[in-house]
Amino acid sequence: MSKKVDWSRHDPGWGGVILGAALSVALGVIVGAAVLVFKPVVVVKERPKEPAAGVTYFIEGARDSSKAKQAAAKWKALAQGASGTFSFTEVELNTLIAPATPAAAAKAKLGEKGAPLPAAGELLKAGTPNFRIRDGVVQIGFPVTVSALGADVTVIVQAQGVFAKQGDGFAFEPDTLTVGSCPVQRLPYAPTYARNKFLAAQTGAEDMAAVWSKVVSVAVEGNTLNLTMP
Repeated sequence: MSKKVDWSRHDPGWGGVILGAALSVALGVIVGAAVLVFKPVVVVKERPKEPAAGVTYFIEGARDSSKAKQAAAKWKALAQGASGTFSFTEVELNTLIAPATPAAAAKAKLGEKGAPLPAAGELLKAGTPNFRIRDGVVQIGFPVTVSALGADVTVIVQAQGVFAKQGDGFAFEPDTLTVGSCPVQRLPYAPTYARNKFLAAQTGAEDMAAVWSKVVSVAVEGNTLNLTMP
């Protein structure tokens, strides 16, 4: 006489079903995020009057080499310990952090191939940041070259936010953060990781970091960034 099979021993139960569903959702999120991360971003000077559906835009901050001396003079005063409030426009900020040579500048342009490549064994390499300031909000964007499986792909990371007091100094706190076409602020822990990995790395040269550590107030008014020194 054949024995009856006790299917309850082979049934995964509700716990197994829930776990399987959770893993499926997590895998879907990861795959979906990866697709969006590498979806091309359109770089523009101004937001289109009629944005195309499903397209992520990066509105690039202005640059003007004729402002280089003016920006350098302000920063030199800060570095030498001048007190008071100094105002910087996005043009001046982009001039201060621009690559030193035309060749380097050409390679560092957002959205272009040929941005600085990662060193051997380095998975991620952030390029020169670009600032845009509008209506009290600071946007920081920069190309990130991802090196994997023998290929190099450049994506644009862009964040919009404000500067806030953090410990003994000030740090940029993004309200929105987009990697490629993926709004990562919607993913758990992603904004913190991305900020620490990319934004925190964009502190500039040592002299800039030294000046920044002495700032007693950071305020964004309209289209300018105001730094107050003791």
